[in-house]
Amino acid sequence: MIGCETETEKRLEHTTWSHYGGSPDQSKFFESPSITKSNVSEMQMLWSYPSGDDRFYFFSPIIVDSTMYVLGKNSSLIAIHARTGEELWIHTDLPGITRRGINYWESEDKKDKRLLFTLNNSIQAINADTGKSILDFGTEGYVDLREGLDRDPTSVTRIQSMMPGVIYDDLLILGSAPGEAYFSPPGHIRAYNVVTGTLEWTFHTIPHPGEYGYDTWPKDAYKYVGGANVWSEISVDSERGIAYLPIGSPTYDYYGADRLGSNLFANSLVAVNARTGERIWHYQTVHHDLWDYDLSPAPQLLTVDKDGKKVDAVAIATKHGFVFVFDRVTGESLFPIEEKPFPKSQMPGEESWPTQPITSLPSFTRHEVTKENLNPFFSDSLRHDWLQRLDSAKTGLYVPPSDQYETIMMPGALGGANYGNTAADPENGIMYIQTQEYASTYRLSKVEPINKELTLNDVDKVKSLYSSSCISCHGPNMEGGAGPSLKNIGHHMFYSEFRNTVINGKGVMPGLVHVDEASLKALFQFLGGDPERRNFRRGNEEVAPVDGPVVASGGVIIPPDAQRGAPMEKYPEGVKHPEARYTTDYGLDWPGLIDPPWSSILAYDLNNGTIKWRRPIGVDSLYVQGDESKGAPNGTQRKGMVITSTGIVFVTAKGGRVYALDSEDGSVLWETTLSNETNAQPSMFTLNGKEYLVINATSNFRKDSYDHSKKPGAIAKGYVVYGIPDKK
Repeated sequence: MIGCETETEKRLEHTTWSHYGGSPDQSKFFESPSITKSNVSEMQMLWSYPSGDDRFYFFSPIIVDSTMYVLGKNSSLIAIHARTGEELWIHTDLPGITRRGINYWESEDKKDKRLLFTLNNSIQAINADTGKSILDFGTEGYVDLREGLDRDPTSVTRIQSMMPGVIYDDLLILGSAPGEAYFSPPGHIRAYNVVTGTLEWTFHTIPHPGEYGYDTWPKDAYKYVGGANVWSEISVDSERGIAYLPIGSPTYDYYGADRLGSNLFANSLVAVNARTGERIWHYQTVHHDLWDYDLSPAPQLLTVDKDGKKVDAVAIATKHGFVFVFDRVTGESLFPIEEKPFPKSQMPGEESWPTQPITSLPSFTRHEVTKENLNPFFSDSLRHDWLQRLDSAKTGLYVPPSDQYETIMMPGALGGANYGNTAADPENGIMYIQTQEYASTYRLSKVEPINKELTLNDVDKVKSLYSSSCISCHGPNMEGGAGPSLKNIGHHMFYSEFRNTVINGKGVMPGLVHVDEASLKALFQFLGGDPERRNFRRGNEEVAPVDGPVVASGGVIIPPDAQRGAPMEKYPEGVKHPEARYTTDYGLDWPGLIDPPWSSILAYDLNNGTIKWRRPIGVDSLYVQGDESKGAPNGTQRKGMVITSTGIVFVTAKGGRVYALDSEDGSVLWETTLSNETNAQPSMFTLNGKEYLVINATSNFRKDSYDHSKKPGAIAKGYVVYGIPDKK
């Protein structure tokens, strides 16, 4: 498995952008010989492709040869010419498709070219040349992602990730996003054959009996604990055949009395054989996580000069502001890590882990909110309120959440480095990190059972409503007639979808605008639904017809009864568990709680373990307008980078900002402001010897930013392509 890759082969990996992060190593590094520090200031917008609607997309384009694949026109997958934006084909109506990108794979003879993606808890494949669904993939054109998780598939209501996974050889290695509630499904990592859809291997992130790490959980935890998933970017060393998995938190994030132990492989960087899924080594960055400190950015694969030797390394940046660096093959840490003691939880039944690993490398975030570092731009009254809150709250690294007092975590659930926020210059040992100083405020409260039993009065109301408005189409026993059967329909849809259909109508069904909210919820419960269950995908709103070269629509249609079921709601029979459960919200109301800079980009030199340079990025906030020395609150979430071989760092930030920075010192070489916000990873590609930068600018500006879409000359939402104009 361990080989010797030539410098030429390594460089060739970074000359295309056919993967989400440019290449399987997710480095966002690109060979760009013609765009240099001396001419990057000449960059201009060359053309743009309008997305054709008012939706916002997180989609990161991929480019293969002369074709670019984008998402637009009411969730249509679109192939366009990468030099002109000319539409080649459109596959319409794909709501629920992987939000942040898709995968491309081609056979050695290039006769089989396919796009692979997830869609409403399934994997599907489309012919990259024709845009049509490949119907011999999986079972009748799809693979059901709810299968193979050791849970009743009908209980899995949410499993697909917003990230596309990664292609290695003829495998699609895929993470998941099962949610973070009690009894969410487990986040096992799976690899599927890209041609057949066959499941090739599974890595149990929550170990089963007899597997390594099983004893770090209660003995039955694998039956009910969920999460411990990779919802972000998986990196692959293609030459060695090693996949690096940044695994997230277990459920429930903030109270772990039903998962006592260190909880492997949650919050761990795990190296596995990319062909078999066999674990090679692992390192857990947070034991028994109680703070939602997922490993979310891509592990970065670099070669560092360590003590006079070249070492192939893997580095991971964390939400809580640390960088861990390991020998890529052995897992040996390249810098000292010390287990340090932290406060003990006082919550009933909880046993927080007594120590946590702290690396000797400098942190890139602060870890405490104090009276001295409060936002200086707060009004007097707001500052007074926060001074009082700090008197009764607890703050600091690894302070356990409580129901007796507020904990103010710095960074919080969205602080530090998040998905898309790391990149690398692989051969020079430099990792680039986007980070934000964003606190979370937590306070646990006991989960009270939802009363899902309808009263006799509720039942009478529902029966009256059904008899007056529904029975003529759906039958006296809900078995269907002129309309479809409604039996247990609440198990197969979310309340928001049900409400929208009843009030607005659908097809030949008229809207029942007179029905009040309480009656709607009671009717939904009567039909087997839970109005409190959250909907994580867009509704089935009616959309206008799509113009252009439409070749197909809707992907492979999955039977409605195969899409959703009733979620798991209690511990399995015979399993010992705590009597009470506790939850908190994410506490994200204060992105600018402490003093600036609020968002930054930094260059981390992993040859010597120092921060080479750091500069604020992003503009505009409720507190400061136009002062770029402060960065922007929440300025790096959903933003990204491209690193070039000529020493340029292209980086996006809040306020529609795009910068070209000098990789040596972070100075600005070029900058522009998009007409619309970007919330996607930028891409770079070469066509006919010319390099281009493409950015998805389809999002709305937040209320605390200046809305550049209203300026004279602003362009429509869409994909914007930049380059150096040809000399006339």
